This record gives sequence, C-alpha cells and structure tokens, in this order.
Amino acid sequence: MDKRTYTNRIVVLDTETTGLNPQEGHRIIEIGCVELVKRRLTGKRFHVYINPDRIIDEGAIAVHGITNQFLDDKPHFEQIAEDFIAFIKGAELVIHNAPFDVGFINHEFSRLENKAGTVTDYSEVFDTLAFARKKHPGQRNSLDALCKRYGIDNSHRDLHGALLDAEILADVFLIMTGGQSSLLDEGQSVLSESSINMGVIRVSADRPALKVIRCNDEELTAHQQRLEAIVKASGTCIWNQ
Repeated sequence: MDKRTYTNRIVVLDTETTGLNPQEGHRIIEIGCVELVKRRLTGKRFHVYINPDRIIDEGAIAVHGITNQFLDDKPHFEQIAEDFIAFIKGAELVIHNAPFDVGFINHEFSRLENKAGTVTDYSEVFDTLAFARKKHPGQRNSLDALCKRYGIDNSHRDLHGALLDAEILADVFLIMTGGQSSLLDEGQSVLSESSINMGVIRVSADRPALKVIRCNDEELTAHQQRLEAIVKASGTCIWNQ
C-alpha cells in the first residue's frame, strides 16, 4: 500500500443501506460525499446510487425512501469502487457515527474480486458523533439535534439521503470544530451555583487599572473572516447581533 500523504483535504461522507448490519448481508445503496479544502467547500462531490442485488428492508425504506425498483438500473458496487477510492484517497473522512458507514464500506471492499483492503488504508476517519458526545455530554447528538443546536436549517430533510446528509454534516463539522453557535452550551447558566451562593464580592476602589490590549489590523481582519465563515456555514452569528 502506498504511503498516504494527508493535506488539508477533507471528504464529508454518508451512506444509505438496505438494512442495519452488513454481516447479515445488507449492502450500501447510496454514497454521498462533499469535498472541503482548507475548511472550505470546493463544490466537488461524489454521489452514486448502487444496485444491492438484494431486497431492501421496509424499515430502511421508511428512513431513506429508496426502493429496489429505483435501483434496478443502477451500477453495482464493483463498478463504482475505483472512482470512489480515488475520491477518498488521501483525505480525512468526516462521518457521523463512523463505525456504521466504515463497517459497510469495508464489507463492500471485502467482496471485490481484487481485495481493496479497508477504509483506513486510504483515509483517516473523524467521527463527528464521538466528537459531539465529548463536546456535549449527556445531550442528544444526532445530526438533527446538532443542526438545531448550531442553528443550521435542515427543514428540507424529510427523508435521509446520503448527499444531502453529507452537505448538512459539512456545515455541522465546520461550526462544531471551528466556532461556537452560542456562548453557552445547552443547560448551562452564566453563573455557577457556588458564585450564586457566595453573594456580592466588591473589589477595592484603588485597585490598579486594567491593561487594555487592543487588536492590530491583521488580528481584526482574521476575526472578521472568522465571523463571515460562521455566517456562511450557519446563516447567523451571535457576535454580529
């Protein structure tokens, strides 16, 4: 295997499947990817529907709305595998609940005539669900919940779709790893319990004056660019209000 060289290239990925467990013969039926370079969307995408050669579970159809009839004339995984690997190779993959998608992709790789190895032979993987659970412990961290928390509009998401979910996840990832949607997490108070109970603490009137350190022009420009990036990703920014 060639030694991988990682750059600032990120591929946000999602899949839809015939069911929940590849070990029970379930297959991938849709892959959606969007590319970011230096944390900016490039407009490059990889999107394909796949004929799974098996019946899709009714429960899965209720989630994504994809039927066997729709997939009858779509390519099989072995027909798209080379292009898919070329798209993800050398990138960091951003996936929500990565073990699920990676498990299915690895299963598809194992079925190929020329064994393709595993996802981590081509890419590093960043699991946004695991990251969100650390950042927001004890809270709901589904993609829908994160959209609500970060003010991302997902009202057009009636059914799951791999490309749409990848695009939404890209917005979530950029905000969750590079900015805040609010000054406080859900359920937090500005004052801790101890500060509420200790009463008012007054400082000496003759205390030394606080030193004010002002931003230089370069820092102000960088700050404004960060605010613009947050607005572009989420449509709003609390610091502009």
